[in-house]
Amino acid sequence: MSESHTPTEVVSHPVGRVVGGRAEVRDDDWGKEVAVIRLDAARFEADALAGLDAFSHLEVVYHFDRVPVEKIETGARHPRGNTEWPLVGIFAQRGKNRPNRLGVSRCRLIRVEGLDVHVAGLDAVDGTPVLDIKPYLAEFGPQGPTAQPAWATELMRDYY
Repeated sequence: MSESHTPTEVVSHPVGRVVGGRAEVRDDDWGKEVAVIRLDAARFEADALAGLDAFSHLEVVYHFDRVPVEKIETGARHPRGNTEWPLVGIFAQRGKNRPNRLGVSRCRLIRVEGLDVHVAGLDAVDGTPVLDIKPYLAEFGPQGPTAQPAWATELMRDYY
């Protein structure tokens, strides 16, 4: 790609917001959370969600809007500040203090009503800007065996 075609800035506008569910930012126990992703009525009509109800799960891209810019991490850190876990780069973990403050979550679709997408297990808090909603397709899951370090398995033990 030539330099003249390299974007220097990417601008995204939320397609909606999380309504309900957990109000405070904290880790773990997301599996029992139930919330609504409410699409922006000024930009969308209900037909934007047509057919979504045929899927059991969604992938949701959202913005960690409550992370102050000064808290963004760009290097290595101990996940969750736990010094018993190794020092790993920000791109080797899924913490919220990421360079672009983007979150990606897979959650269960409960139902669609108008511009409201009812979900369970979405790890985003009330008011979070949602940047995109995609149906989860098994074919987009990992191809072949997966691997992860023991600390990651331990970290995720109580996440959902």
